[in-house]
Amino acid sequence: MADKTVSADSGSMFSTLANLWPYMWPADRADLKLRVVWATAFLVVAKLVLVLVPYFFKWATDALSGEGGAPGWMPAILAGPVMLVVAYNVVRVVQLGFNQLRDALFARVGQHAVRQLAFRTFVHLHALSLRFHLERRTGGLSRVIERGVKGIETIVRFTILNTLPTVIEFALVAVIFAVAYGWIYVGVIAVTVWLYTWFTVKASDWRISIRREMNDSDTDANTKAVDSLLNFETVKYFNNEDMEARRFDRSMERYEDAATKTWTSLGWLNFGQGVIFGVGMAIVMALSAWEVTQGTQTIGDFVFVNAMLMQLSVPLNFIGFIYREIRQGLTDIENMFDLLDVDQEVKDKPGATALQVAEGAIRFHDVHFSYDPARPILKGISFEVPAGKTVAIVGPSGAGKSTLSRLLFRFYDIQSGAITIDGQDVRDVTQKSLRGAIGMVPQDTVLFNDTIFYNIRYGRFDASEDEIRKAAELAQIGPFIEALPEGYRSMVGERGLKLSGGEKQRVAIARTILKAPPILILDEATSALDTHTEQEIQAALDLVSRGRTTLVIAHRLSTVISADEIIVLKDGRIAEKGTHRDLLDAKGLYADMWDRQREATEAEERLRIARETDELGVVTRRRTPEVGV
Repeated sequence: MADKTVSADSGSMFSTLANLWPYMWPADRADLKLRVVWATAFLVVAKLVLVLVPYFFKWATDALSGEGGAPGWMPAILAGPVMLVVAYNVVRVVQLGFNQLRDALFARVGQHAVRQLAFRTFVHLHALSLRFHLERRTGGLSRVIERGVKGIETIVRFTILNTLPTVIEFALVAVIFAVAYGWIYVGVIAVTVWLYTWFTVKASDWRISIRREMNDSDTDANTKAVDSLLNFETVKYFNNEDMEARRFDRSMERYEDAATKTWTSLGWLNFGQGVIFGVGMAIVMALSAWEVTQGTQTIGDFVFVNAMLMQLSVPLNFIGFIYREIRQGLTDIENMFDLLDVDQEVKDKPGATALQVAEGAIRFHDVHFSYDPARPILKGISFEVPAGKTVAIVGPSGAGKSTLSRLLFRFYDIQSGAITIDGQDVRDVTQKSLRGAIGMVPQDTVLFNDTIFYNIRYGRFDASEDEIRKAAELAQIGPFIEALPEGYRSMVGERGLKLSGGEKQRVAIARTILKAPPILILDEATSALDTHTEQEIQAALDLVSRGRTTLVIAHRLSTVISADEIIVLKDGRIAEKGTHRDLLDAKGLYADMWDRQREATEAEERLRIARETDELGVVTRRRTPEVGV
C-alpha cells in the first residue's frame, strides 16, 4: 500500500490520479490485479463489438432499400434483412453483457480501494494529537470523511471503467471514418470533440467553486446539527430550541443557494454541450446526405453515419460527465486528503521499545510545558510517585493539575525536562505500551452508546464474562446492573446519558479494574458528584488503587487526606508538598483551601438539614387535624 500522501491541490488532476493508482493496483493483492486485467480485456472486447452494431444497421438498411446488403464474407443464412436485424440486436446484447462482466469484475477492486483509503484516514485520525481533536468539530469531520469516501469511489470507478473505453472508442471511430468516408468527416468530428471537451473543462472548472461553497455550507449545517443534538440537554435547559433551529436553517439557506447555483450551472453546461454536438452532427449528416444525393453513398451509409454519431454521443457525453465527476470527486476528497497531510504531533521515536514496568515508579524532573508558547502552564515541575504509593496533586483551577495526567499519557510532548516510569523516559517508549500500563478514571466519564457489558469490557476486550462481572462487583455496581431488566445487556445511551453520574463513574472504575494497570490516574474522579455518592465512589477508588502507583488529581481535598504525599500547585509551580497533617500545620495555601472547603461543606450540610426540617414540618402540619373549626 502506498504511503505517499495524496493532495488534491499538489499538482494536476492526472498526478492525483497517479497517486491513487496504487489503491487500484494493490501490490499485495494479486487477485485484485487479475480482476483489473480481466476487466480491461472485457472492456476492449466490448468496444470492438460496439463498433459492429452500426454496421449491421447499415447492412440491414441497404438490404431493405435494394442498394446492397451484407458483405460477401457473411454466410448466406445471415445475409437476409430479417437476420441482419436480429444480428444487430444480438450484437447489442452481447456488447451489454461484456460491459456488465467488466463492471462486476471491477466492483471488488473499487470497493477495496475505498476501504483502504477510508481505513487509512480513520487510523490517521486516531494517531493525531489531542490538540487536533480539541480544535476540530465532530460533525464537520464526519461529513468530510463521508464525502471523501464517496469521492474516492467515484474517481476510482470512472478512471478505469469510463476513461479508457472512451479513448478506445474515439480511436476506432476515427479510423473507421478516415478509411470509409474520408478525412473531412474525421476533421469535423475532431473539431466537435475538441470544442465539446474544451467547453466542458472550462464550465466544470467554473462550477468547482460553486461546489466548494455548497460543500462548506453542508459541512457547517451538519456540524451545527451534530453539536446541537450532542448537547440536547443543554439546549433544553436554556429553552433554545428556536435559536438552534434558526442557526441550522441559516446554514441550510446558504446550502440551498449554493445547491441551486450548482444545478442551474449544470443545466447551462448540458445545454452548451448539446449545442456543440448538435452543430457538429448536423454538419456530418449534411455531408452524408449530400453524398447520397450524388450517388457516392447509399441510404445505409447515411444511416450508418447517424448511428455511429449517436453511438459516439454516449462516450462523448461521458467525457463531460467523467471530468465533472472526477473534478467534483477531487473537490470532495481534498479536505480528506488535507487530514492525511496533518502530521502527528506526538510520534514514537525510531526504534522505540515497549515500556517495561517493574515497580511503576513515576518521576517528573524539571518539566516545562505550554499549550501556547505565550502562556506557560508548567514551570519546572519536579516530584516523584514511589512505586505502590499514592501522591495527590491539588491546587486552584488553572494551576496545571490535569495537564500532568495528559503529559504522563503523552497526549502532548513537554518542551523540556523529563517524565520517566521506572527510569524510562516516556518519549523513548512506544505510546501503545505506555498507555497500556496506565489506567485512568476521569472526572467526565464518557461511555459508548452500547451495552454496559461492552463499556466495561472496553478495559480489556479479551476478558471473560466472569472477569467482567467480578470487575463490576469490585466497583460496587454489580447489584445495580443485575437489577436492570436487561442486566449487562442494558444500553447506556449517547455518552452514557441513561446512567447517573455515580453509575457512570462506577462503570469507569470497573473498566479500569478490568484493565488491571500497574499505574493509576484519578483525575478529579469525584468532583462532579454529591457528597454521599462521592463517599461511595471513594471507597471503590481506594480498593482499585491499593497496591498500585497512583496519581490523584483532586479538587475536593477530603478525598486525598490519606495520600502518602500531597503536592500543591500554584501558577504552574509546586507551592507546597507534604502529608495532610504537615500541610495543615504549615498554615499555607493548602490550609487556606482546606478551611474554605470545610466552611462550604458545613454550610451545605446546614442547608440540607434546614430543608429536611422544613419538609418534616410541612408533613407534620398536614397530618395534624385542625381544631376549633
